[in-house]
Amino acid sequence: MRTRINLAKGAATLVTLVLVLVLAPGSGLDRASAQETGAPPGAPRINAGSWALVDADTSLYLAGKNPDKRVPIASTTKVMLALVALDQGANLDEEVTISRQADEYVGFVYSNVGLIAGERLSVRELLTAALVPSGTEAAYALAEHLGEGSVDEAVTEMNDKADSMGLKNTHFENPAGIDARGHFSSARDLAEIGREAMEYPEFREIVGKSEATLTTQTRQIDVVTTNLLILPASGYDYEPATGIKTGTSVGAGPSLVASAEGGDESYVAVILNAAEDLQRFEAAQAALEYGFGDFEREALVSRGDAHGELQLPFRRDESVKLVAAKSVSGLAGPGLEVEERVTKQKEAPPAAEAGRKLGEIEVLVDGQSVGSSPLVAQKGYEEAGIWQRVKYWGGGLREWVLSR
Repeated sequence: MRTRINLAKGAATLVTLVLVLVLAPGSGLDRASAQETGAPPGAPRINAGSWALVDADTSLYLAGKNPDKRVPIASTTKVMLALVALDQGANLDEEVTISRQADEYVGFVYSNVGLIAGERLSVRELLTAALVPSGTEAAYALAEHLGEGSVDEAVTEMNDKADSMGLKNTHFENPAGIDARGHFSSARDLAEIGREAMEYPEFREIVGKSEATLTTQTRQIDVVTTNLLILPASGYDYEPATGIKTGTSVGAGPSLVASAEGGDESYVAVILNAAEDLQRFEAAQAALEYGFGDFEREALVSRGDAHGELQLPFRRDESVKLVAAKSVSGLAGPGLEVEERVTKQKEAPPAAEAGRKLGEIEVLVDGQSVGSSPLVAQKGYEEAGIWQRVKYWGGGLREWVLSR
């Protein structure tokens, strides 16, 4: 009887979710609004409380609105829970028993998959349940496992991780994103959490699933993603999309952390408190398309380009050019400032072969280092001979006499 009740609860929750997604009206993008705070000219104007677009490779901030504003974030919280699990090196095949505390989150208030106390799932399946259909009870079961029986300990680990990442506008009170005073993040911080989580192949695989099957000791549970960007035929499916996680609550509103990649470009877009439930998917796609359309990865320094020179010892009119030993690529686009910092030896060595390192060039985009290259001698040269030295000293003596 208990199994039937909980299965009914899970089915009802799924039906409710489907009805919300199908019936909620989309408002599109608010292109008539004022230019977004923190977005360069030409960026999409997105009707959301805050949003951010970052380069997934470097975390370079590209555009957004109120990117550092602290706001509720609902179930996007679960991305950090997963990141902590993967950082800990959790055994993904280890079985976890659903506790009665986790079971309490099965019902109509929170998103769930209808897990029952006493059922056993692997850590991998709990991650899948928490990230794909956004199972709150799965998140609590996983947090208990990570905290060795204590949800609070797992939340402390989530906050410690945020601190170690330098996230100044993030703090967690629970592992699932339930609205609570003191539970918040920002669009920029969430983008950083998302891009770091995507560095784990296991995470990428899970959040890229449009559907999955969970297996307990007694049954199988089919689940479907809440991220319509990766759900085929959803009407909002977006071919370059690779993840990541939705979130919705009274305090947070419709929210989404989305990722996409194409060619050598990859981006993370975060939409918080969107105008409508379905509009968050339109908004995320607009932000990601802006990234693909207006930015591109290119050689900011090309191999063989000259970046200064050094005068040769004892030869007043001879120098050796310093050239980049390799190319340095980075993102270029609207509002991005590229800076080159060149350091070189104060004096050239007495002799050098072609290709000897004599300096370095570092490339920064908007103040953030994106790479460096050694600066090497373009051509080799030999040590100055005795007559070159005499000529050098004689010229110096002549200049000294004339200056008297």
